[in-house]
Amino acid sequence: MEKDESKRIIEINGVKIEVDLRAAKRIDEFKVGDNVKILKKDSTTYEVLAGVIIDFVDFKELPTIQIATFKSDYGGTHIDFINFNAETKEIEMCAVSEHELVLEKNSVVDKLNAEIDKKQSEVDDLLTKKNYFLTHFSKY
Repeated sequence: MEKDESKRIIEINGVKIEVDLRAAKRIDEFKVGDNVKILKKDSTTYEVLAGVIIDFVDFKELPTIQIATFKSDYGGTHIDFINFNAETKEIEMCAVSEHELVLEKNSVVDKLNAEIDKKQSEVDDLLTKKNYFLTHFSKY
């Protein structure tokens, strides 16, 4: 018996249904605050980013989902914003499954606070150097 790859049997609330995948549509429901995964293409590589939906902008011509994405590495925590709509190229979005690690508000806030402290230290260092320069410039 040959298996038809375009059909799949799924179970919804105890009822088994055969679905023709050629005609089936995937419908995801999202709300502000939902965790999502972003697949972003940079030149020749793909990167998966953790994100959170921050707004739905109901523009008449081009409805847009605004997503904050987070990336942590040895350099710190980076937050970027993506406007996702029908014109968005080289970016895909999907829901985070219940078994995946989700972004926790406190964890993100702690990482961002650490990044703020690091940058504040750099600002303080530059202000000290500037004051030293202004104090000692043209003394001799």
